[in-house]
Amino acid sequence: MKKKAVIWLCAGALACSVLAGCSSQPAAESSVVTESSQKVSSVAESSTPVSDEEAAAHVADLIDRIYVQTWTEETDALCAEAKAAWDALTDAQKELVEGEEADPDYFGRDTGDASKDDPLNQDGIGENEILVVSFGTSFNDSRAADISSVEKAIQKANPDWSVRRAFTAQIIINHLLARDNEKIDNVKQALDRAVANGVKNLVVQPTHLMHGAEYDELVEELEKYQDKFASVVVAEPLLGPVGSDATVINEDKAAVAKAIGDQALKTAGYGSMDDAAADSTAFVFMGHGTSHNAKVTYSQMQTQMETLGYKNVFIGTVEGEPEDTACEAVIDKVAEAGYKKVVLRPLMVVAGDHANNDMAGEDEDSWINQFKASGHFDQVDTQIAGLGEIGAVQEIYVAHTAAAIAEAPAVTSTAGGAAALTALEDGVYLAKFSTDSSMFKVNETKDGKGTLTVKDGKMTIHVTLVGKKILNLYSGLAEDAQKSGAVLLQPTTDSVTYSDGLTEEAYGFDIPVPALNKEFDVALIGEKGKWYDHKVSVSDPVKAE
Repeated sequence: MKKKAVIWLCAGALACSVLAGCSSQPAAESSVVTESSQKVSSVAESSTPVSDEEAAAHVADLIDRIYVQTWTEETDALCAEAKAAWDALTDAQKELVEGEEADPDYFGRDTGDASKDDPLNQDGIGENEILVVSFGTSFNDSRAADISSVEKAIQKANPDWSVRRAFTAQIIINHLLARDNEKIDNVKQALDRAVANGVKNLVVQPTHLMHGAEYDELVEELEKYQDKFASVVVAEPLLGPVGSDATVINEDKAAVAKAIGDQALKTAGYGSMDDAAADSTAFVFMGHGTSHNAKVTYSQMQTQMETLGYKNVFIGTVEGEPEDTACEAVIDKVAEAGYKKVVLRPLMVVAGDHANNDMAGEDEDSWINQFKASGHFDQVDTQIAGLGEIGAVQEIYVAHTAAAIAEAPAVTSTAGGAAALTALEDGVYLAKFSTDSSMFKVNETKDGKGTLTVKDGKMTIHVTLVGKKILNLYSGLAEDAQKSGAVLLQPTTDSVTYSDGLTEEAYGFDIPVPALNKEFDVALIGEKGKWYDHKVSVSDPVKAE
C-alpha cells in the first residue's frame, strides 16, 4: 500500500518537519541538487531519441528530488521542471513512472479542483494576523473541505484580523506547486511574510490534533521570531492539553467525541449510538498515531467515548501507537464485542492520504480490506471525511483562537511609534518558562511551566527546578551577583510527584519578570560555588482557574 504521508509523519521525519523543512539547505547539498537537475535536464534536451523507460525514469527522478522535506532555492524550479517533463510523456510512458517515491498517481491522480482552494498567502496583512498552521494535504477537495473551512470559520469570527496559512509538510507544498501550480507558504516563509508586512500581533492557530511532535517543533520555530513581533501567542490544538494518563479527559475531547460521533451516525443513517449498536454496528475512528508521549491522547479519546456511553466506538491508529490501537488489535476488540457491521472513519482533521489509502484503499493491507479479510464481519463501510468539515469542530478552533487573542498581552504605541507590551491584569497565570540550558530547566512534572503572579503591574513567576543542585538565583548578570549587597533569590522547597509515583523534594524560585516574550538575564550558582549567566523568557500566560 502507498503510505507516502506516513513517511514524513512518523517520528523520524517529524523531527525535521518545521526546523529542517523550513530552512535553507547547506551550499554543498544545494550544489548536488543543481548538478543532478542539470544532468537530468540534459536527458530531456538531448536530440538523441530516448526509450519510453528512459523518459519515465527522467520524470521519476525529478519527482524523487522534490519529494523532500527540505526547501532550497532550487525547489520551485525543480517542481516546474517535473511537471513539464510529466506533461511531455505519452499515456503509456506515464504508466511506467516509478521511483523511490514516484508513481503515476503523483501527477495523474484526480483529487479535485485546486482552484477552489485559497492558499492565503496574500500580502497586505495589516498589524494583526492569525496564522493557521496545518500539516497539509495534496488532496484538493479535502483541503478545501477541511483546512479551508477551518480557516474561513476563524476569519468570519475575527473580521479585524487577517487570516493566513502555512503548512509544515514541505513534501506536500512541493507536490501542490508541481502538480497544480498552487503556492503555499511553509512556516518560515509565512513568518517572514508577516515580518515583511509589518505585523505586530501574531496569533498562531495549529490545526494539529494534539500537543505532539509537530506542535512542539512549531513552538520552537516561533521562538526564533519572538523579537520580530510585539506579541506572539500560540493557541491550543484541537484536543487541548494532553493530560497525564488515559483517564484524563477535558471539554475539548468531549466536544470532539460528540461531534464526530454525531456526524458518523448521521452519515450512516442512525438516530443514536444505541440504535447503531442494536443494529450490530460499530464505528472505528482511525487516527495517525505517534511515538511522542502525546500518544496517550488516543487512549483518552477511547475513555471519552466510553464516558459518553458509546460502547460501540473504537479508536485506532495507522502507526499502531499506542499498541492497542493497531488495526489487528482493533479488529479483535470489535469482533470480541460481537458487532457484525463496521463503519471506518478518520480521526484526522483532513481526509487525505491516510483516509483514502490507508483506510479505504484498494491494497490488501488497507484497513477496510484487513477488516474484510478477518472474516468476522458481514459488512465493512468507510466514511471519507475529515474533522475539519464538521461545524462543531470548526467552532472549537474558533474558541481556541479567541482564547489566544484574549491571552495576548495588550499593545500600545509609545511616543517613538514602537509597540510596547503592557502588563497583564492582576491575577495568577500558568506561563511557559524557557531557558538556554538543559541543566537549568523546569521540573519535568510541571510541563515546562511556572505560576505567574501579576500584582500592581509587577510580574513574578514561581518555577520548580530539577532537584536541589541550584542553590541561588540572581536577577541579572553573574558579575553583579557577586558584588557586595547583591540580593540573591532564595529557594523554596517544593514537592513533586513523577509519573511512576515517586515523590521527592526540589528547589523552586520566585523570579521577577520584567516583560513577557522577551529574554532577560538570570544568573545561578550551584554546589560548586561558581556563578553562571543564562537567558530566560516567560511566554504564553493562561489565566489560572
